[in-house]
Amino acid sequence: MSSLTSGVSARKGSSVSTRVLAVAATIALLYFGRVFFITIVIAGIIAFLLDPLVSLVAKLHLPRPLASFVVCSVSLFAIYLLGVGIYTEFAGLVEDLPMYSDRINKLADDIGSRIDAAETRTYQLIVPKRFQDQPAATQAQPITPARGRRRTTTPAAVVAAPPIQEVRIHSDPKPLYSFVYGYVRSFYDIGLMASFVPFLIYFMLSWRDHLKRSFLRLFTGEEQRVAWKSWEGVAAVARVFVVGNFVLALVVGFFTSVFLFAIRLPYWPLIGPLSGFLSMVPYVGLPLAIIPALLAGLAVYDAPAIYLLMAAVIAFLHLIAMNLLYPKMVGARVHLNPLAVTIALMFWGTLWGAVGLILAIPITAGLKAVCDNLTNLEGYGKLLGD
Repeated sequence: MSSLTSGVSARKGSSVSTRVLAVAATIALLYFGRVFFITIVIAGIIAFLLDPLVSLVAKLHLPRPLASFVVCSVSLFAIYLLGVGIYTEFAGLVEDLPMYSDRINKLADDIGSRIDAAETRTYQLIVPKRFQDQPAATQAQPITPARGRRRTTTPAAVVAAPPIQEVRIHSDPKPLYSFVYGYVRSFYDIGLMASFVPFLIYFMLSWRDHLKRSFLRLFTGEEQRVAWKSWEGVAAVARVFVVGNFVLALVVGFFTSVFLFAIRLPYWPLIGPLSGFLSMVPYVGLPLAIIPALLAGLAVYDAPAIYLLMAAVIAFLHLIAMNLLYPKMVGARVHLNPLAVTIALMFWGTLWGAVGLILAIPITAGLKAVCDNLTNLEGYGKLLGD
């Protein structure tokens, strides 16, 4: 009996060790292959987002590959037009950078003068008047040696000795190609993976039916139904998250742009939408949304009240969107509790950096959709849910 119990305990310990090693290996794989996996996840989310449009165009009796090509081409053209508009506004901003530099220097000098004046007033309030009238520094009195002691003198040779010259070894400058290679190499992997995104999206859309059939053939019986529901759940979560955040960003950006136009802020067509989209970044969206408007106002505003007004209005729009609109438009379909969201942001932000913060919620919501449809993982889905 004892041998049987020990055997069961050994098998359980081996199973736990295997799971821990599998989790550790998965985390290591996600970290070291982060560029590859980020590319796949982004392409998959965009493909899920564009799939209803492809199905709509395919109803015009077009083959699915051709419908996918039309949707991808229109999407790339829209991104190109958006890029041209952003570049036009940004080019004007670059031309005005010298003016912003002068304004910043002037403000820095003004702030420094005010700080000095505040320090002087504080000194006058704290230090008694009789001590303020004394000179700040006194002349050093020569110290005479005590009677009976011999006065020691330093030899002139020691005083006049020239200082030891420091020997510096100058290394040969690196060739120009070394700097260029080092700079380009840091962006090579990202640029290479980004170049595959349009092709991945097109093939995911055009080969959707084949991929779905092949995926379902991996399962039999009831497992096929579960796999199909998991597929649809992940697709629905991806669409809800992207569309919901995009619509909220447009709404916040529109009202921000109207406010910035009313106060005559330079480059409001660029600052308003940028503030709206930055406002959707989890946890740090509020300060990110305020900073562009404050920086743009340095060229025209002197009164601190206008900066406080801009910060207050943008903060108000952000709080309305995230506390009233976001739970109804996104949270009602994602069904993640705040603790799960926070831990997911920490985990994926640690693994994948800033991109991980953006992808943390859709990835976690997709995992929850899979867990909700698997009997042996349903408990994990409830643990992540609200």
